[in-house]
Amino acid sequence: MHVLFVHPNFPAQFGHLALHLVEKLGWQATFVSQTPGEHAGGIRKLQYTTNGGATAQNHFCSRTFENAVWNTDGVFQACKAAGGSLKPDLIVGHSGFGSTLFLPELYPGVPVVNLFEYFYRPHHPESDMDFRKDLGWEVPEVNYLRSRCRNAMIMLDLEAASAGYTPTEFQRSCFPKTYQPKLRVLFDGVDRAVYHSSGDELRGEGVRRVAGREVPAGTRIVTYVSRGFESMRGFDIFVRAARLILEKHPETVIFVVGTDRHAYGGDELHVAPQKTFKEWTLARWPVDGRVVFTGRLGREELGRLLAASDLHIYLTVPFVLSWSMMDAMSCGAVVLGSDTAPVREMIRDGENGLLADFFSPEEIAEKAVAVLRDPRKYRGLGRAAEEMIAGRYSLEAVVPEMVGMFEGVVKGAGG
Repeated sequence: MHVLFVHPNFPAQFGHLALHLVEKLGWQATFVSQTPGEHAGGIRKLQYTTNGGATAQNHFCSRTFENAVWNTDGVFQACKAAGGSLKPDLIVGHSGFGSTLFLPELYPGVPVVNLFEYFYRPHHPESDMDFRKDLGWEVPEVNYLRSRCRNAMIMLDLEAASAGYTPTEFQRSCFPKTYQPKLRVLFDGVDRAVYHSSGDELRGEGVRRVAGREVPAGTRIVTYVSRGFESMRGFDIFVRAARLILEKHPETVIFVVGTDRHAYGGDELHVAPQKTFKEWTLARWPVDGRVVFTGRLGREELGRLLAASDLHIYLTVPFVLSWSMMDAMSCGAVVLGSDTAPVREMIRDGENGLLADFFSPEEIAEKAVAVLRDPRKYRGLGRAAEEMIAGRYSLEAVVPEMVGMFEGVVKGAGG
């Protein structure tokens, strides 16, 4: 079988899957993205470009759709230029970018499977837009208007796709009930070759060297990972909790992995005179050198850090669940997560992790310090988390389900 994967980035959510199909099943895989290169581990790559995009002349609410259409056109033109050398049996894309919408014009009868990550909902108790009322920041009215338009390409993909899937039950619940039967819940898959525990050899009492730093014997390690340091991922709440943790348990080093950027946007409207939410937060709640900002880490280095962590803290508003939390669980870390819907789906408080009120740095710190004072007492939570990931959310567990879905869709289209 020949699968055509479509995503602006590579490898994104599909790279590991494409490689598995090529190496383990002998399938063909072509990956269309904006990244250069002709091949990657047996995967044929095609690069597409966009010849336009949204400008100030477009209505603010329609710019997301405008950009998605240009992405769609870029993919269409790149595949068209490939001519007869590209004959897929199945197309797999990421909805929202609009990348697969035009391809049935090139490949009539070829089924399309889309990954659906999120459906935007304004004015909802579990909406990312409404959740952070504690900040006192007024969401501009036009943002609510735009949120009603941001689903336009997603709706087109829902109609056009032969089948779809979404990583978690929470994410599926965000979609209109009319379309939920069309969506299977399949997580992207955690790479256990990278994210796994190291027994007690790293989580010991001796000296540990992680992320380029030597941690003295007896010092606890706390980790926090986020692509960008933002209000959506509770960075300010985390910093306030970190200050309390260090006050109550001084022999602690807190590694913060990520970059000082706005990945999802919105914070930049409110943080002046500071430029970023990180700067805004640290201007109000400074931290000392025991909080180490590592920048981005490679997968292997991040895996080693998470495997050495005595406690991993993950906070999020109701939104797409981060890979980092699942990676930490896969590494056997004790994860202390926010008591919000996407996290509750994975963490059962006191069984395979801990939950705390998103809005309470005091509760987060109290539970964190309890773990740091007696980490061995809580390691069973990490072991249970790792077992859950290995059994249900690892690549080994997920890929056969993906393959079954793909084969079923192709068989149904051919029948």
